[in-house]
Amino acid sequence: MPSKSYEKDLTKGSLVMGILFFSIPLIFSNLLQVLFNIADIAVVGRFAGTIALGSVGSTAQIMFLFTGLIMGIGFGINSIVAYFIGARSKKEIDDSVHTGFIISIVSGFLLAFLGFIFAEKIMVLIKTKTELLEGAVTYFRIYILGLPGAALYNYGYGILSAAGDTKRPLYFLTFAGTINIILNLIFVISFKMDCAGVALASLISEYISAILIMATLCRGTGGIKFSFRKISLNRSVARRILKVGIPSGMQNAIFAFANTFIQVGVNSFDAVMVAGTAAASNLDPIVYNAMGAFYSACATFIGHNYGAVNK
Repeated sequence: MPSKSYEKDLTKGSLVMGILFFSIPLIFSNLLQVLFNIADIAVVGRFAGTIALGSVGSTAQIMFLFTGLIMGIGFGINSIVAYFIGARSKKEIDDSVHTGFIISIVSGFLLAFLGFIFAEKIMVLIKTKTELLEGAVTYFRIYILGLPGAALYNYGYGILSAAGDTKRPLYFLTFAGTINIILNLIFVISFKMDCAGVALASLISEYISAILIMATLCRGTGGIKFSFRKISLNRSVARRILKVGIPSGMQNAIFAFANTFIQVGVNSFDAVMVAGTAAASNLDPIVYNAMGAFYSACATFIGHNYGAVNK
């Protein structure tokens, strides 16, 4: 059995200090998810040239739109599980864990399917330069196939953080991120795969992080244990998760959608300009995701204390 030192009781102690220290691992976890795409841009920019950099960079805001929706679903699962943990309602915790799995995996596969099918139309719609289009579509299609893995990671991340464990998700993502960078270099430098190589590296890393976090949930943590045999959809719990998760995901998507109009404007310039913008444009998601960690921490604490009827 895993050590219970990872979990914390969020209904006791100072809220200010508790939220602050709880947020720090969340900040790094959120940033590492953004850094997958940044690592891709850094490697292709250094070793594959301007065209490959522009191709990968052209997809950044659309990728953030898709991953933002996935992260929103994870936030919904986190909030509901945290509430039931605070209420010490074992059955509802169990229902939330297994219902959340269904919602996460379905949303991941659905978004991956839509993204893969409409990849070229999306890239044309945002006026991707002709010389960048093939690379952008290739990168987007391969990367988007990793969304089910990202969905499972965010699902497990939401549950573990709801239980007060923000360290292990960070460890898992750090390991996966390291693998991502190593594979980026191997695929791009050794196999000359440029856009396809960095996308494939990110896809593999997404599934590594998903496997690690699901293995932890299957072993059990803090009274929470996932079992494939218990998978079932509780409609009441599903509605509660979606009631929180969909608005959260849409909020992420709206920011990305607005920034997509800026990308359309950038795409009206030549490929060198697009590549230069791609190298600098990742600062916005970094800041946004750092702030989002505090929001997530506050929601987890509120869920625990609201469930425990702490006033």
